Amino acid sequence: MKLKKGVPLIDQHDQFGFWGEKFGGSFIPETLKKPVEDLTEEFKKLRKNKKFIKKRDYYFKNYIGAPTSFVKLENLSSHLGGAQIWAKVVSEANGGAHKIYNATVHALLCKAMGKKYIVGDTGAGYAGKMLSMAAKKFGLKCKIFMGAKDIKRQKPNCDAIKKNGAEIVPVYSGSQTLVDAVSECMRYWVSNCDNTHMCVGSTVGPNIFVKICGWSTAQISRELKVQLKSEFKKIPKKIKLINCVGGGSSAYGFWSEFIDFNKKQIELIGVEAGGPEKSKLHAAPLSQNAKIGILHGAASYVCQDNEGQINKTESISAGLDYPGVSPIHCFLKDTKRARYTYATDEEALNAHIMVTKFENLNPSLEPSHAFAEAIKIAPELSKETIIIVNSCGDAKKDRDILKERLGKN
Repeated sequence: MKLKKGVPLIDQHDQFGFWGEKFGGSFIPETLKKPVEDLTEEFKKLRKNKKFIKKRDYYFKNYIGAPTSFVKLENLSSHLGGAQIWAKVVSEANGGAHKIYNATVHALLCKAMGKKYIVGDTGAGYAGKMLSMAAKKFGLKCKIFMGAKDIKRQKPNCDAIKKNGAEIVPVYSGSQTLVDAVSECMRYWVSNCDNTHMCVGSTVGPNIFVKICGWSTAQISRELKVQLKSEFKKIPKKIKLINCVGGGSSAYGFWSEFIDFNKKQIELIGVEAGGPEKSKLHAAPLSQNAKIGILHGAASYVCQDNEGQINKTESISAGLDYPGVSPIHCFLKDTKRARYTYATDEEALNAHIMVTKFENLNPSLEPSHAFAEAIKIAPELSKETIIIVNSCGDAKKDRDILKERLGKN
C-alpha cells in the first residue's frame, strides 16, 4: 500500500474503486448501478473539459469569493509561545463554510446532465445550506434530508435553507443525526434518479461521490500553496496542517496539494470528535481504532458495536457527529501519511473561547476541534514551526449551543 507521487489522491484507486484495496468501492443496490455509472462517465468528461473548468473557476471566484484569507494569529501565537499559528479562513467563503465548493460543483453537474432536481444530506446544516444556495443560484428544485435532532440544534442553518426555497425533509429514524440523513437521501435518489441528481455532502459514499467532493474542495489547498509562496517566498521547512475530520471533505481539500511533500516537512494532522469527556460515545473511528465496515456505499473505518452494528455517536459538533469517515482518510492513515487524533467536546469549547478571545475569528465547533490540537502542541514546538489550521466554518450556526454551554450571546 503506497501513495503515488504526482497523481491526485482521488484517482489513486483500483478498477473497483478501492484505495489501497480495502477502502472505498461502490456498495450500491442494482437500481443505482446505471445512475452511478452515468455520473461517473459524466464527471470523467467534465473534469477535463476546459469550458466546464472555466465555469467552475468563474463561480469559485465571483460567487464563492475565492481566494479566502491566510492570516497569522499573532495574539494567540504570542500567548501560547512556541510555534507560529496561522489560519486559512475558509469560513469567509459565501455561506460561511467549505461546503459551498462541493455544492457549487454538484449544481453545475446537475445542470450539465439536464436534471432539474437536486437532493442532499446535512448534519451541521452547512452542506444543506450551501446546496440550497447553489440550487437557488442555478434555478434547481432542492430537497435537504436532515436528522430531527440536528434540525433542533442547528436552527440558524435550517432557517437559511428554507429562506433559499429548499424543502427540509426531517429524518426520525435511528439516532436522528447525519448518518440517518445520508441513508434517507440515498433511498430517495434510488426512486427518483431519472430526473434528480444527488449531492453527497462530504468525501464519503460510493467512489464517484468521494471523487467529486475531493475535486471540489481541493481549491482550498491550491489557494494555500500560492499564499505560502507569496508570504514566505517558498514553502517553509516545518509545517503542520491541522484540520477537523468528520466525513473528511475540508481536510482532504486542505491537504490535497501537499500530500506529495515529505511528512517531515509538511505533517498532516486530522482531529476527530472525541465526544463528551464522561461519555464512552464518540465520532472518532480513525483515532479510536474502529474496525472496517460498510456504510453508505463504501468500506471505511466505522464505529461499531460488538456485533458489528453501526454504533451511536456523540459530539457537540453536528458536522463531525458521524460514525464513518472518508475512505481517503483511511488510506492516509494506513500509509502513515497523516496522523489522526481527537478532541473532546470540552476541549473544543475551550479552544473556541481562547481563539475568539485573542483573535478576530469565530470558528464553528467543527474547526474548534482542530484549534484544540493546535493549542495543545504549539507551546512544545519551535518558532520556526508553522501551524496552519483550516478555520472551515463560522460559528453563527452554533449560537444556540454556545449560549447554552457558555452562557453567552
